[in-house]
Amino acid sequence: MIDNMRKLFPFLKPYRVQLTVGPFFKLSEAVLEILTPTLMALLIDNGVNTGNSGYVIRMGIIMFVIATCGVLFAYICQYSASIASQGFGTDVRNALFKKIGTFSFAELDRFGAPSLINRVTGDVNQLQSAVAMLIRLVIRAPFLCIGGLVMAMAIDLKLSIVFMLVIPLFIFVLFLVMFKAVPLYTSVQKKLDTLTLVLRENLSGVRVIRAFAGVGRERGRFKDKNSDYCQTAVRVGRIAALTNPATTIIMNFAAIAVIYFGGIRVNTGHLTQGEVIAFINYITQILNAMIVVANLVVLYTKAYASAKRVSEVLSADTSIKYGENADSAKSEIAVEFRNVSFTYPKSRAASADKLSFKIAAGETVGIIGGTGSGKTTLAGLIPRFYDACEGTVLINGVDVRDYSEEALRNTVAIVQQREPLFSGTIADNLRMAKPDATEGEILEALRMAQASEFVLRLEKGINTYVSQGGNNLSGGQKQRITIARALIKKAPVLIMDDSASALDYVTDASLRRAIKEGTSNQTVIIISQRVTSVKEADRIIVMDDGEAVGIGTHAELLKNCEIYREICLSQEQEDIA
Repeated sequence: MIDNMRKLFPFLKPYRVQLTVGPFFKLSEAVLEILTPTLMALLIDNGVNTGNSGYVIRMGIIMFVIATCGVLFAYICQYSASIASQGFGTDVRNALFKKIGTFSFAELDRFGAPSLINRVTGDVNQLQSAVAMLIRLVIRAPFLCIGGLVMAMAIDLKLSIVFMLVIPLFIFVLFLVMFKAVPLYTSVQKKLDTLTLVLRENLSGVRVIRAFAGVGRERGRFKDKNSDYCQTAVRVGRIAALTNPATTIIMNFAAIAVIYFGGIRVNTGHLTQGEVIAFINYITQILNAMIVVANLVVLYTKAYASAKRVSEVLSADTSIKYGENADSAKSEIAVEFRNVSFTYPKSRAASADKLSFKIAAGETVGIIGGTGSGKTTLAGLIPRFYDACEGTVLINGVDVRDYSEEALRNTVAIVQQREPLFSGTIADNLRMAKPDATEGEILEALRMAQASEFVLRLEKGINTYVSQGGNNLSGGQKQRITIARALIKKAPVLIMDDSASALDYVTDASLRRAIKEGTSNQTVIIISQRVTSVKEADRIIVMDDGEAVGIGTHAELLKNCEIYREICLSQEQEDIA
């Protein structure tokens, strides 16, 4: 537990006052609670049995004051626990979100989005509860157990032998539960990740599922994963559920033994009636405290699994380490690949294999190839979504690994194949690329992206609300807005990764013409499977199975590159001769 919590300890430092004050007042409340049975015994023996009403009133007032102080102390503890636990949870979530933001695509692929969501939400909530219980009960419950035992021994040492026999058995039960439950709680969280993945895929892909009549199949798939999760959760729940009844049975047998042997000791004159009642109150206190301890064991067993999962994210090192070079000055060669190779994790075949080429500043270059040829991989290596396994990628003559993150992001703008839109207005989405963009700049970017026509027809124009993922827009409308978002940035290097696939040929042609006119000073890389989208480029790179099998103009490639010629024929291009 300590090893997994080590990464989390710094998040508790800002709440040192609450972590000190809360347990102190909870301990003070426990001390007063420990005194109450003894005061009750004195009240019975010296007040009730002797008929001394004045003594009864005085002891009653003392007990009332003690109860009032106990309530006040408990309130202070609860307040401290709320501040510390909620603050701790907020800080950990912020740290996780910040850490996830530094991950490259490799780390995001390794953890998976559903797992990261569960870690930021469910696992942190579990740790939050653990911190609250740390302040409220972790000190109080053991103290009541030990304090009650000490007070019982002070009343009658021989009768307290019952506790000496019971406590080791109680500890054994708790240890057995924890030993069996910890691995299962980890498994439960993993199965919850899988269930979340299936649910996320169904919600995001509901249109596709219904279009292919896959609702029944997906329902069965969800049912299988849900049943798997349920069975594991029930299994661990059964083990955890044994804790309370097992400990209650143990302590109830202890209470029966105390009453039986206590009655014998009263008859022999070794104990008074008040002392027996106090003894029973102490065993009740110990019983309740032991049950709390049992529940704490279950809680901290879950927290252990959650701490491990949260620590994995916090301790994960991103494979992308940015440099300190903030110089993005232009050079004659805007982008250069020097013998670059890249293989995705857990993949045997290289997605990019010994790529070497140069793209001049201000040049428009098209990249074309079949599905899986490595086009998108090539595009992802330029802004360092992934780092090349071999070779070097340079922008303006500088290794991309030497750029600071800010300088690299300011140098490269990219529109990916499935670029998301975020909830907010159209203007908000464009200002993600340029926060200080004026309305005129937004309208100009929309005009270049061939989006201004439909945007201005909307009732609120650029202030029209976009739902999550842009689900209230068509595919072509979403693509044009994402293109506008990249254009408004006016970065020296613009990459369009098959970003016009949802556009008709006329709109695509108008888009390319507008981009060519409006980005004369930019280096533009257009990735597409359409020959019409790249044929007017200054040069075209033909990709096949991770390799650049041809580089040249449209006319040159028709003569010299068989694969390019086949692509043209497959798309029925009339000017292939």
